[in-house]
Order: sequence, then structure tokens, then C-alpha cells
Amino acid sequence: MLDMYAEEILERYKDPVNRGEIKNATAEVHETNPLCGDSVDIYLKIENGKISEAKFNGFGCAISQASADLLLDEIRGKSSKDAKSLAKEQFLKTLGISLSPARLKCALLSWYALMIALQDR
Repeated sequence: MLDMYAEEILERYKDPVNRGEIKNATAEVHETNPLCGDSVDIYLKIENGKISEAKFNGFGCAISQASADLLLDEIRGKSSKDAKSLAKEQFLKTLGISLSPARLKCALLSWYALMIALQDR
């Protein structure tokens, strides 16, 4: 079962479906992991309280980039309030792989960026 999740991480890294930018984004955040150099930019379009579009750009390891892609799938269409309530433990379960403490920071980079983007929304 874990191999299936590991395969999805590699596929999302190689061919992310949510990579890109949103012109005139409602929220835009840049975050980096200084320990490894991973970077992610999160772009959100929030209309009528709902996340209608979500994109990311960045570079780094497969886990940081794939987790950003999966996170945006998870929040698109949700209200800002519901997206803010996504607990990091819940998000980590979505990834479905076991992570070392160093890799945990990679996996959560986009989640932290999302929480900052939604801070005042």
C-alpha cells in the first residue's frame, strides 16, 4: 500500500497538475525551508469566500513539490474557513507515506504557506 502512495508522490513531482501562477491572485505567499532550500509559492483566487483557483510554483525535493500539488487538490472548492481548519496531521495522512523529521518539514512547507495565505481570510 505504501508503494502506491510513493508512486503518486513521484508522479505528482514529475507532472504536477496544479503548477502555475494565477494573475491577480487574491492571496500569494512565498515560503522556503532554509534547512534544505526547498521553495514554494502558493497562489489563491478566493471568490465569495471559496477557493476557486489554487496554483503553486517552486523547486525542491519530490516530497515538497508533490505535497504542494496534493494540498491544492484538497482545498480547491472549499471555503477559506474550511481550508484553514485543515490540520497538518490530517494533511499528512493524505500523503500516505511515513516521513523522517527532516522530510516532515518538506511535506509541510506548502501547508505552512497556505496557513499564512489564509491568515486574514
